[in-house]
Amino acid sequence: MFQIGKTIISEEILEKDFVCNLTACKGTCCVDGNAGAPLTEKETEILVDIYSDVKRYLRPEGLAAIEEQGAFVKGDDGEWETPLVNGSECAYVVFSENGTAKCGLEQAYEKGATKWKKPVSCHLYPIRIREYSELTAVNYHKWEICDPACALGAELKVPIYKFVKEALIRKFGKSWYRELEDVGREYAK
Repeated sequence: MFQIGKTIISEEILEKDFVCNLTACKGTCCVDGNAGAPLTEKETEILVDIYSDVKRYLRPEGLAAIEEQGAFVKGDDGEWETPLVNGSECAYVVFSENGTAKCGLEQAYEKGATKWKKPVSCHLYPIRIREYSELTAVNYHKWEICDPACALGAELKVPIYKFVKEALIRKFGKSWYRELEDVGREYAK
């Protein structure tokens, strides 16, 4: 582990390679699991504010879950998260014609319906952030459904921190990311 400012970062984000391979996994990370996507307090407010703008991009099942549970829920761990459909898939997930899960929030963003892309936790994946009173932990979350992404990342030689560059800048800022790149270059030597 190493530190940049008030963040403690796992070396795995420098060591491990990763590039999402939707052809192989079909977006299973948005469908499998027992909890929704982690949300910040501010993101819960955003979801409420943009709901009317994103509704037309969501599936009936997702809309029903949101209408019943709310735009966000408190998870078993006491943290905010997206609601689920049938206790499994994210309520904001949509499916392409070939069955690939995609983010309805991101589709609304890409169509210009909102200025908010999606929860930062989704944008950062496979990195997970954990806030502590004094520091923020930045860790790699290994999940076997992402093995094809690890294989593709290795083939293309793309370390995790480069794959999620945009999301890391979104979360921590450009100067923080420049420091991370410096550490990554030194680490690669």
